[in-house]
Amino acid sequence: LPERDRTELKRRKLLLEVTLKSYWIRKGSAFSTEVARPETELTPEMISTGSWRQLPFKPYNFSSLGLPPACGHLHPLLKVRSELRQIFLEMG
Repeated sequence: LPERDRTELKRRKLLLEVTLKSYWIRKGSAFSTEVARPETELTPEMISTGSWRQLPFKPYNFSSLGLPPACGHLHPLLKVRSELRQIFLEMG
């Protein structure tokens, strides 16, 4: 359609333009039907045999925060002291 007719039809809401996207999907060079799990740990056996050179390893994430440390506990004498203090405060 000419541009003038197309704008007229759009103005009268008789024409709706739709954009279609299409993709071509092909098998790449790294295509595999099995999921390969990379190694996460280097064992002494791998080092002694030299098999670690052919194995894929999972990249190490240096920006991860890790697990938070476990919180400490109050000393038993401090617990008794706070309990006695609470008792005396309740007594007035």
